[in-house]
This record gives sequence, structure tokens and C-alpha cells, in this order.
Amino acid sequence: MSSTEETNNNTHESEATASVRLRPFIAPCRQISPTAPLRWLKQGFQDFKQAPLLSMAYGAIFMLASWLIALWSWEVGSFTMLIVLFAAFVFLGPALAMDLYSVSCQLDRGMKPRIGFCLTQGRKRLGNQMVFAFALLVIFLVWARAAAIVNIFLPMARSPNPSELMTFLIIGSVVGLLFTLVVYCASVFSLPMIMDREVDAITAVLSSVNAVLKNKVAMLLWALIILGSVLLGFLTLFLAFVVTLPIIGYASWRGYRETIIGDEWQQDPNTAA
Repeated sequence: MSSTEETNNNTHESEATASVRLRPFIAPCRQISPTAPLRWLKQGFQDFKQAPLLSMAYGAIFMLASWLIALWSWEVGSFTMLIVLFAAFVFLGPALAMDLYSVSCQLDRGMKPRIGFCLTQGRKRLGNQMVFAFALLVIFLVWARAAAIVNIFLPMARSPNPSELMTFLIIGSVVGLLFTLVVYCASVFSLPMIMDREVDAITAVLSSVNAVLKNKVAMLLWALIILGSVLLGFLTLFLAFVVTLPIIGYASWRGYRETIIGDEWQQDPNTAA
């Protein structure tokens, strides 16, 4: 190799190294209006209408999983087990929504959404998904241990009276809220970012937390909307999940697109609109 070629190669390597070094530790975010989540919800509903059958198929999976959890808890006869299992379902829900983000990606590109395309996109991001899922698993295990401690100090009878049930629910809800808040901040934008950009899981999680902290009012409203959709599912024996959860997944993608500025990271060509 000539000295000129070697100099050019060193120059390119230095430029590449500098580019990596100058990349921010977290992705910046936009300041969004307090009512922005209402717009995301409307856009999510539009996505649902463009792919109703595929959307309801994913929603049906969530519904069936909820039925199985409730049935198993009923057979075991443990109210605590029901809460723990549904918490696991809620914690792992964001990871399960990756395919829904892919549906919105395909719609952005003017494509007819296909499940095969969803699975291909998800497989390409499997490594970062596993890192994220492992982090969620650790959080869930700690939460489950905390829930077990609550149950030790507040043991529940098979048929608790209203006072015992209310005390257990209040204390358990406070404990669960703390863990749910951590998961919410970490996951609300991180998984869409992992789907959209060539970014590692840690950067995506920190970017998500940063965006939530800088848009507290809007993200509180979004959290309440998600909570409302979950409560609606419970009130309808999970039938509403067929519609509400796909819409929430699509709306989450729209929220990510509007909030996170990920220009410093290469975009997956499959998600480029």
C-alpha cells in the first residue's frame, strides 16, 4: 500500500471515529403540546382503519393471553397471582407491540401491511429487543418480590372482605405504580426508536426517559390514555383489547415520530417514509 493510500485510509478512519465520538449520548427531543397524545390517538385510529384485519388479529392475541392469565389464576385460586401475571403482561406488552410499529411503518411507505414484513423487521432488531426484554424481566422480578412482601404483611384470604381487599389494593397499587412508572419512561419511545434507527438499547431507553421528563404534561396524558384503554379492556372482559391495544401501539409509533429527533443515527430503510 502506498503512503498516499495509507494517509487517505487513516483520514477516513479518523473521520469515522470523530463521527462516532460526536454522536450524542441520547437523542434530543422536541417540546410537544400537552394535547399531542390526542393527535397520536387519532392517527393511530386511522392506521387501524387502514389495516383492520391485521390489527384485530394482533388485538385478539392480547385478548386471548388475558383470558388465559385470568383462567389460570382462577384455577390456582390466587388473587395475588392474577395481579402478578397481569403485571408481567403489561411489562412485556411494549415488546409485543413491535409488530404493530411495523404496521405503521408499512403504512407510512404506502405499502399494504403484511405480517411477514412485520416479522422480518422484528427479527432484524432481535438483539436489542432481547436486551430490553431482559431489563424488563429484571424489573418485573424485583416487582414480583415486592408484591410477595406486600402479600406476606397483608395476607389475603380466598374470599377477602371489602376492607382487606381495599387495603391490599391501595398498598399494592402504590408499589406497582413505582415500577410501572420506571417501565413507562423507559419503554414509551425506546422500542419505536429501536425499530426505526440503528441504535443500541441503552441509548434508546435513555432517550425515552429524557423525552418523558421534558414533556411531563403530555406524557402524563398519554399514560392516562393507556391506563384508560387497559381499564376498558377489564370492564369488557378483555374484548376491547381487540381494538384498543392495536390503536395504542400505532399511536405510540406516531408519538415517537413526533417527539424523538434521531437524525444522528442511521435510519432503517424499511422504516423510512
